[in-house]
Amino acid sequence: MPMHKHLIAGQWVDGEAGPAGNIDAACVAAEEAFWSFGHATRADRARFLEAIAVEIEARGAEITRVAAAETGLPEARLEGERGRTTGQLRLFARLIEAGDHLDVRDDPALPDRQPAPRPRLSLVQRPIGPVAVFGASNFPLAFSVAGGDTASALAAGCPVVVKGHPAHPGTGKLVAEAILAAIEAQGLHPGVFSLVQDGTREAGQALVTHPLIRAVGFTGSLAGGRALFDLCAARPEPVPFFGELGSVNPMFLLSHAMAERGGQIASGWAASLTMGAGQFCTNPGIAVVVAGADADAFARAAVAALEDTVGQTMLTDAIAQAYRAGCKDVAAIAGVEELYSADCSARVVTPGLYRTTGRTWLKTRALGEEVFGPLGLIVEVETAAEMREIAKSLEGQLTCTIHMDEEDTDAARALMPVLERKAGRVLANGFPTGVEVCDAMVHGGPYPASTNFGHTSVGSLAIRRWLRPVCYQNLPDILLPIDLR
Repeated sequence: MPMHKHLIAGQWVDGEAGPAGNIDAACVAAEEAFWSFGHATRADRARFLEAIAVEIEARGAEITRVAAAETGLPEARLEGERGRTTGQLRLFARLIEAGDHLDVRDDPALPDRQPAPRPRLSLVQRPIGPVAVFGASNFPLAFSVAGGDTASALAAGCPVVVKGHPAHPGTGKLVAEAILAAIEAQGLHPGVFSLVQDGTREAGQALVTHPLIRAVGFTGSLAGGRALFDLCAARPEPVPFFGELGSVNPMFLLSHAMAERGGQIASGWAASLTMGAGQFCTNPGIAVVVAGADADAFARAAVAALEDTVGQTMLTDAIAQAYRAGCKDVAAIAGVEELYSADCSARVVTPGLYRTTGRTWLKTRALGEEVFGPLGLIVEVETAAEMREIAKSLEGQLTCTIHMDEEDTDAARALMPVLERKAGRVLANGFPTGVEVCDAMVHGGPYPASTNFGHTSVGSLAIRRWLRPVCYQNLPDILLPIDLR
């Protein structure tokens, strides 16, 4: 598929995305669409989301074929991701039909109150306006053109301009075709959705700084996300930047669990670590253990499990190169031992496993930085107190995991105040690479896991990013939003 193929207000156009060209046209069309789409009924928006899901399913086989060719991901993974994508659309359709996201509050007038009467005050959440969404490299469907950011923004009543990821432009075009078909079938303003396909930094900068964009959703690297975040903050009228940037997702393996089932945990870790060539933002890259015989057995079991893995194709040449460089950088750090050497040939890679001490971790900031890919690091501490010190040293994370048995309860209780402060999701006896799409999910966390710790990019709460509360005082019912009448 050609890279520079854009969907702008219902028309397919060629050429560079440029700030004065297609990006501007897309943003202007989104603003025009907002005056109708932002005031559409929840039932109409729910039907639109359902229609998108149906159109994606109708193109399922072609989407899988093109996405597999572009990304190297296996067809089974892509079919599962397509199901997650349509499931998200339907989740938000059900959510807005129920109306719980509106947070409606109504204080009736008190005309006889002394010493002063109170007017009637009503509150409801309202859409903020056009939203920019950046497609992610590692999820060509679920975090891309019709992914969770797009689905939740459309559910809120916000038109969307998507900057497709250059790793899978053909996949993006097919999904955009599905959205366009749904727009036409529902008779909506064509500016409700546009897709620009331009991999340049300038295109991204033009999109987040466009004065008609009211918020930005982003999933990607810490460096790229932070640059866009700074641009959003520096605008004459700053806008929120909801970025999911990076996480090493540490696991804390407590003593009794290690003694009873350390080998089983090691095998599960290896499977989670290498799932999808480690290209998940929830990849559990760090295992913190207490040094000793159980830790040694755990390391041996992890190596044995990794030896059974085969090379996997990474999403792009650039991602594979970054993984190779990351493995070399970790191996070169004084105090780090290489347990299993990663093998990288072009885009095909195998996992790397390393071991260090808690003392080395605490004095080496680079060990806490994400290496995108199947790289695992075992951090051996001397005491439970040092394990807690490791936890306190962490930057913000998407997830933290405790592996524990009942006898480990006191040690786990001591860790919990730290872990819940560091992460958006805390797990026990599991692995974080499965991110359930549901009401209670939080996929976010303190910086640098995300740029806004009060929100999530997965789950029904994601819609709150694109809404703002508006209070109406003494307005006649006919002037109130339909959800307050």
